[in-house]
Amino acid sequence: MSNQYRTGLSELINGLAPKYDLHILSGDNDSEMENLKQIFPATSIIRFNQSPNDKLEYINNLKKQNKYVLMIGDGLNDAGALKTSDVGISIADDIYHFSPACDAILEASKFQELKYFLKISAKSVWIVKLSFILSFLYNLFGLYFAVQGILSPIVAALLMPISSISVVAFATFTTNYIAKSKETNNKTKSNNKEAKTSVFLKKSVQLN
Repeated sequence: MSNQYRTGLSELINGLAPKYDLHILSGDNDSEMENLKQIFPATSIIRFNQSPNDKLEYINNLKKQNKYVLMIGDGLNDAGALKTSDVGISIADDIYHFSPACDAILEASKFQELKYFLKISAKSVWIVKLSFILSFLYNLFGLYFAVQGILSPIVAALLMPISSISVVAFATFTTNYIAKSKETNNKTKSNNKEAKTSVFLKKSVQLN
């Protein structure tokens, strides 16, 4: 008998492999080695019979090599590694039940969409940086007029909250836009797959 892997695992690995180094730390024996080799790239490191302490030490060794570590786990035996990694994500079938200490909880049904969440996170960092730049330019612009004595105290008092509101609005709008664009792309891909399947079935019926 072989283990049943989570839905979308192969697609997720294909999306992550070009950009990230993938490591597998399993507490099970190596009976699944051949199956995992077919899913993960040859450069992946696969280790079995790993105790919670083994996983913790492995994460610490990666961090000592100045590597940023994102750990994904779904059990209490992953708790130490999840907490020690730079980012710990716990996979939960029910997000309202108990889960190990981690930075994020990902619903199991959304597991295959992890690569899209990572892309959104990376773009969100740029949004934060752009927000700081926008705030700096806004204050620099206001400082120029303040030094010149052009603005009255009342106008300056009104512009201060507008500055904060504009930065928050910019961050909110751009973040929502990115999230919705990813959602739209996912739906489009899903519809394309369904359309291709439908065409295939129609052709099969005609041939029969």
